[in-house]
Amino acid sequence: MSDPMPDTVTEPAPLGVVRTPTGNAEVDGLLERLADADHLAADGHTEVYEDVHRGLREALSALDAGPAPAPGPPVPVPPYNHRS
Repeated sequence: MSDPMPDTVTEPAPLGVVRTPTGNAEVDGLLERLADADHLAADGHTEVYEDVHRGLREALSALDAGPAPAPGPPVPVPPYNHRS
């Protein structure tokens, strides 16, 4: 004979994963968003993880694109020197 299962439902418990700041405010904000999953049942984690993943992908893409051009008039292109 086995013990009956208790009728109590436990609330989701935080995993206690330490998030180390990166120094990049955008990335740090996304990593802090992971804490939202601590208060959700497992079936709610996917939405949080996908949101964070999308944000991290966008942040990496922005790094690949390089800095935005400085505002102001365009830099003139020197004329092509035709030599024959």
